[in-house]
This record gives sequence, C-alpha cells and structure tokens, in this order.
Amino acid sequence: MESERYGKGLRGKKKFRAVEVDENYGGCKRIEALFKSKTIFALWWSAILLQCKAQSPGASSSSASSLNALLQDYAYRALVRPHTGIIYLGNVPSNLTGIEIAAVRLRSGSLRRRRMRYNEFEIPAGLIVQPYVRRLVLVYHNLGNWSSFYYPLPGYTYLTPVLGLLAYDATNLSATNLPELSIVVSESFISINFTNVTHVLRGDARCVWFDVNGSPDFQNLVSSNTCSTYRLGHFSIVINSSEIAPSPMPSSPPGPVPTPGGSKSSNAKAWKIAGGVVGGLVVLAALMLLVYCIRQRKNKKVGQLEQHADAGVSLQTARVGNTLIPVASGTRTLPVLENELVA
Repeated sequence: MESERYGKGLRGKKKFRAVEVDENYGGCKRIEALFKSKTIFALWWSAILLQCKAQSPGASSSSASSLNALLQDYAYRALVRPHTGIIYLGNVPSNLTGIEIAAVRLRSGSLRRRRMRYNEFEIPAGLIVQPYVRRLVLVYHNLGNWSSFYYPLPGYTYLTPVLGLLAYDATNLSATNLPELSIVVSESFISINFTNVTHVLRGDARCVWFDVNGSPDFQNLVSSNTCSTYRLGHFSIVINSSEIAPSPMPSSPPGPVPTPGGSKSSNAKAWKIAGGVVGGLVVLAALMLLVYCIRQRKNKKVGQLEQHADAGVSLQTARVGNTLIPVASGTRTLPVLENELVA
C-alpha cells in the first residue's frame, strides 16, 4: 500500500514537474517572440525614418527636380499667345513667395546664329540644342531666400541667390513635367553676371553649378561677380563659412576739437539771446500800455457825451405807482375852434 501511494506520489510529482517545465518553456517562447517582434518593429521604424529623411525638402535631389517641374508649369502659364524673343514674367504659388520666374520662346536656329541677354545670363551665338526641337522655351529661376532650402551646401555660405536657366520643348505650351533639354556650346561660354553680391572682407569666393539632380560642382570666378558655364542648370557664388571674417566694430567718430576763444564766443551768444528776450519784453509792455491809453481815451469821450446829454432840457417826471416816468408839459398854443364850424 505504501509503495502504491509512493508510486502515485511520484507519478503526481512527475506530472507536476512536467507541467511546470511546459509552462516555463511556453513563457520562454512568448518572451522570445516578443523580443523578435520588438526587433522587427525597431528595424521597420528605422527604415521609415531613413525614408522620410531622404524625402524631406532640401535634403535630396528629388526636391530640386520637383521644384523645376513646378516652376516649368507656372512659367508656361505666362506664355499666352507668346511672341518669339519676348520675355514673359510668371507668377509662383503663394507658398513660394520670393521666387522669381520668367520664360522666353525661341527658335533653335536663332540660338545658333544670334547672341542674347536674358536677365543675368549672357548667351553667346553657336548654341546647339540636344535633342533637336524646332522651338524651345528658356525658363529663368531666381530662388531668392529659398536658395539654401532647395540647394543646401553644408559648410558654405551663399553670397548671391541661386539663379537657374533650363530649356524645354515649346511644341505644347500646356504640357507639364517636361524633360530638360541640354545644350552644346560651340563658340564661347555662357556668362552669368550676378548683381547684389554680398561683400566679404576676406575669403575665396567660388562659383557653384547644380545639375538637374541638385549635385554641386565648384569652379573659379571669372571676375568678382561673374561666372561662366557651358551647360544649363542652377548657379550661385558661395564662400567657405570658415573663411568669413567677422565684421569689425565701427569706430566712434572723433569729437569736436575745441578752438581758441570758444568760451568767449559762447558768452557772446548768451548775451545776444538775453538781450533779445529783454527787448521783446519791453516792446510787449509798450504795446500793452498803448492799448490801455487808447481805451481810456475812448471811455473819456463816451463820458463827456453822456454829460452833455444829461445837461439838456429835462422832462418833468411823475410817479406812477412806484415808478417815475417822464411827463411832457402842456402845449404853448391851445386849439381854437373856427366860428363857422360851431353850430
């Protein structure tokens, strides 16, 4: 009997231990699954952050390409029954205020035979458009205060806004998302004469060219505000931020130098001012005295006239109630009735 109880007890313990091991094993599996799910979630979230960072404006070439497409659309909207060779100014969306755009329609043959000036760009003759189109549109960009946003250059400072010149096919002026045309320079380079270049005391300024994908390429300046190029794209003048010297503190202007006899001249001015004030007061008092005398004389004349009036023939008065009133005396001649009128 004891052996049976002991056996049942062992079997019960074995069962209990088996269940206990199963439960521990299941818990480990749940923990392992949870760890794997967290790892997968972390990797997924990291991938999303990298993708968002890559697609953020101003952080990749896609933003510059999308801006070019948008500005091409709005520049073409200004070409309503356009004339060849006439520059038309376009309007940008309200959320891009500060950017200037323009468009001009040209013949490909004209670019080979003639030179032209297009805002800051001096385009020489001998340009060949590839691929060939009969007519093309040159779209001008001035990104203004949006330059560093769409074309960031870490470690560099913009001395001018980013200017752009891109070519598109002019066959359909209502088309959007057109591909950019390229050019081949056969005679001389295109010159970009920048205006309003920020002056720096020292440092080596350089030209920078951005292709349609936003990749930069640095070149030397032709002059203090001129760059040259043999291709289309976006251009600006930049300087290494570490080379910019701090502006000097403005020196205070020297004070006035004292001259001999300065105290004497200041005393003379004080006496002149005091004399003028006293003289003015004397004149004012004389005028007031003159006005007073004139008024007294006038009042005296009025009193004399009243006295003469009172000295004339006075009328008799009689009391009526509590009031004295003038009464006329009797007439000198009494009326006499005519005899013939008496009955």
